[in-house]
Amino acid sequence: MQQTPMHDLPNLDLLGLVPAGAERIVEAGCSSGALGHAWLAQHPDGEYIGIEMVPEYAEVARTRLTEVVVANVEQMEDRSFDVLNPTDCWIFGDVLEHLYDPWGTLKRVRRSLGDSGCVVACIPNAQHWSVQGLLSVGDFRYQDAGLLDRTHIRWFTRKTIIDLFSSSGFEIEEMGGRVFDEPGRAQALPAIRSLAQACGADPDEAERDAMPIQYLVRARVRGG
Repeated sequence: MQQTPMHDLPNLDLLGLVPAGAERIVEAGCSSGALGHAWLAQHPDGEYIGIEMVPEYAEVARTRLTEVVVANVEQMEDRSFDVLNPTDCWIFGDVLEHLYDPWGTLKRVRRSLGDSGCVVACIPNAQHWSVQGLLSVGDFRYQDAGLLDRTHIRWFTRKTIIDLFSSSGFEIEEMGGRVFDEPGRAQALPAIRSLAQACGADPDEAERDAMPIQYLVRARVRGG
C-alpha cells in the first residue's frame, strides 16, 4: 500500500492547541517527528512519544523525539497501548482520515485519558470548495497528496467532525478552520450558495463551511 510522503514541516497552528501545562504527549502518525521536535524545543523537560507505522520515518523521528513506537495505532495490542499512559494530550495531525475506524480509536484514547487530558487534531475538510467543484463535473480523482490524497479512507466535514468526537465520548472545546488565499475560490462560492439554497439549506453556512481546507480541534473527555 502506498504511504503518505514523510513531512518535515510542523503544523504550528495545531501545536498551538496543545495545552500549556501538558508534560507528556503522544502523537499518532508522527512521520519525521517535526511537530514533536518543535514542541520539545519549547518544553525540554517534557516527554513526546511518537507512533509511526513506517519504519523509515520512525528512524528519522527517533533522532528528535523522546521515544518512537513503530506501530499502526489501530492495530496496537492493549499492553503496548497501555504503556503510553498516563498522557496529557494525544495529537492526530492529518491522521484520523487515514484510519479505518477513527471512532473506535478515539474511544480507546478516551478510556486512557484522565479527567484533564485532551485530544488535538487537524482534519481535512471534504466540503472544501475545490472538492465540491470537482464533484460537480465528475472529476473526483485521487491524488498523491492534499484533500484527495489516495491514502485517505474517511472523509469529514465540519458537521461530521463534531459528530465524530461527540459519538466517541468527547466534547469539543475549541474548533477553527485553516483558510488560505486560494485562486478560484471567489468564483466558486456563489455557485455553492445557490446550490445550498436549492437544497433548502443555509447559504451563509454553506459558504462558510466551504472555505477551510482543514479543521483544527481540541476536545476533552465529556464530563471530565
